[in-house]
Amino acid sequence: MSCLRRPAKLSSSEELLRCARSQKDIQVNAKLLGMEGDPDLQFLLQGGDLLKVRSTSWKKTRYYRLQEDCKTMWHESKKNFNTKQTFSLYDISAVRMGRQSEGLRKNTEEQVEGRCFSIMFKNRRKNLDLIASSEEEAKQWVSSLEKMIINLNNLNAQQKSEHWIFSCLRKADKDKDDKLSQSEMKNFLRLINIEADDDYAEMLFQQCDKSKSGYLTGAEIQHFYELLTHREEIDVIYGQFAKTTGFMSPENLVEFLMKEQRGKASVALAHKIIEKYEPDEHVKAKKLLSKDGFLMYMHHPEAMILNSDHNEVYQDMNQPLNHYFISSSHNTYLMEDQLKGPSSTEAYVRALLKGCRCVELDCWDGSDDEPVIYHGYTLTSKILFKDTIKTIKEYAFKTSDYPVIISLENHCSVEQQKVMAHHMSSILGSALVTTPLGDGMPTDFPSPEELKGKFLIKGKRLHKLETIFASETAADDDEDVTEEEESNDEDEQKEEEPSKKKKKLKLAKELSDMVIYCKSVHFNGFEDAVKNLSFYEMSSFKEGIAMKLAEESANAYILHNEDKLSRIYPAGSRTNSSNYNPVPLWNAGCQIVALNFQTTCLDMDVNQGRFLVNGKSGYILKPAYMRDEATGFDPNTLTRGEWLKHKTLHVMVISAQQLPKLNKKKSSIVDPLVKVEVYGVPEDVAVKETNPVENNGFNPSWNESFEFDVYVPDLALVRFVVEDHDSASDNEFVGQYTLPFNSLKMGYRHVPLLSKNGDRLPSAGLFIHIMVVDVK
Repeated sequence: MSCLRRPAKLSSSEELLRCARSQKDIQVNAKLLGMEGDPDLQFLLQGGDLLKVRSTSWKKTRYYRLQEDCKTMWHESKKNFNTKQTFSLYDISAVRMGRQSEGLRKNTEEQVEGRCFSIMFKNRRKNLDLIASSEEEAKQWVSSLEKMIINLNNLNAQQKSEHWIFSCLRKADKDKDDKLSQSEMKNFLRLINIEADDDYAEMLFQQCDKSKSGYLTGAEIQHFYELLTHREEIDVIYGQFAKTTGFMSPENLVEFLMKEQRGKASVALAHKIIEKYEPDEHVKAKKLLSKDGFLMYMHHPEAMILNSDHNEVYQDMNQPLNHYFISSSHNTYLMEDQLKGPSSTEAYVRALLKGCRCVELDCWDGSDDEPVIYHGYTLTSKILFKDTIKTIKEYAFKTSDYPVIISLENHCSVEQQKVMAHHMSSILGSALVTTPLGDGMPTDFPSPEELKGKFLIKGKRLHKLETIFASETAADDDEDVTEEEESNDEDEQKEEEPSKKKKKLKLAKELSDMVIYCKSVHFNGFEDAVKNLSFYEMSSFKEGIAMKLAEESANAYILHNEDKLSRIYPAGSRTNSSNYNPVPLWNAGCQIVALNFQTTCLDMDVNQGRFLVNGKSGYILKPAYMRDEATGFDPNTLTRGEWLKHKTLHVMVISAQQLPKLNKKKSSIVDPLVKVEVYGVPEDVAVKETNPVENNGFNPSWNESFEFDVYVPDLALVRFVVEDHDSASDNEFVGQYTLPFNSLKMGYRHVPLLSKNGDRLPSAGLFIHIMVVDVK
């Protein structure tokens, strides 16, 4: 392979040396990825020119290639001092062929469709829209990038750790002589988030410098790596059970799984674990498990804190729709704030790929008889209604097969409402529910299972659903009718709307007829709802009103939600797209608790934790006592009942591994502490934290234990959060992981950590011990 292109010009001798080192780095990383000699890897390493598209007038050729670490893309930039010339393959959420992004559809012509592709990122970074010189080249870029991402994600935790540490070692070797001086070693420690004082650094260096040459090389660097990655806590656990000549036998492993991990185990299962995770073929042949094999097993998802059975759909999906908590988004079209931020179809893509099952469309009259979506009476940008429906159709069922509710906030004229109805009918086709399922007038909601792959429209309807089955309908011959109901409850309550008067809304029959199971009505109290509302008539509640009802009339709210759907939305005063705490609303049985998905915050972490399980389907079955029409459950006053299952949660925070640096400066090292938080009914809410560990984000150790009383485990969530301690100001967020209490696995467990955006931090994690005990 020819030498890789590099931006800076070097002399011929320097270039030869650099190429030799590059080839060595590539060989090590390619071997780790299992891609030695792979043509897709070679293509990316060689790189090539691509046309970068930002607007109709800004299209510029840039050179892109994969760096020697095989995980970072470098691209040419014409800006002076541009520090953002690279991005990690770990940050890519998808590579899409064709003009699929909003930017490419808007800024390119149809004839370049086959040459276009987009790189979508997990974080808030904008899409990278690119055009290749030919269709074949575009396909090559897409398939090669997808292959690399799959291979990187398939690395186990130990391999990811090795890959990362090797990259840091190469960075630390400033003079590129494959040796580490003592100052380079200190630089390396800072890169991996450790600040070592001079005495400790010298002691570590002398311990490894067996040749007394003043630098580390070859086997000495390997020894340094082993000292650094040594896990004393794993030694202790492994040593307690490795009773067969220093190795674990299948019987030893069964004892560990049953005694410590409190799981079901058999010798047959132990043999499977050894076969799958033992890296040393000689040890495997003897049917034994080494310490390395044990650590590899402990890092695998099946052995981590989340019950792996809950990664699949495990709940009964045949209950009526209103018996589930439903992952829901507010003002889904917004990428940022509520006043002047951009609206984008990409926001729908991101929400749907996160498992969101209820999306919101604020619809207004647009030019050329095409309705648009934006936040009315603000400076937010506009997107076409039809483009949004196309996007929803394309991404609705990528993460979950279960139904998507399209919540319409309708401000359109009758004529443009007809256009909306036409677009939904023609684009969504038979997937759109436009008549009740089954024969005759329904008396209850269909189940998520019955509605798989379907779209439901939430909005205003001219008449009761029962009129479908009447012999004649008074308004059948009317194209549009002044609606009898007050206009959308949400419209009335939003603070930003200038007019506070109740108004009548003209509604097109074509749009009205698409509303079947989610008819929006005004809420006039629980008694009125029981007397006058059918099961399919639902109300939207502003967060303040909903919180008050959940606090003062929780049992009545639960009974209301046993029969009907409720949607909660943020107060209009949250112009910065901040969120509210969804937990009290779930405690009151509210199903559609809509949050601003574009905002990273504690409330979204908790929401992601709630919907982490059941196959990320976006539907979580409510406990039986919240689906009982005669329930006495009140989360605020815990009387005796089937909901009361008092347990003690014991958590020992042992250690963390490879926490990310928050500041790219070499001298900036985190001082981590861990908070363990419990959310649920008010009696269960608690938080406890460890002491901070100074200057060590690589392998800090705490060994601190906490206890929590949990009275209603069915509704409880546990959140582990790592922060960088700062005595002078607020601590800074490092990573977190939230999961339902009932999905915890007991024993020694690794906890993955997620970024602010909810994406997995590749090598970072906690190591803890969990025990749940019934209180009699």
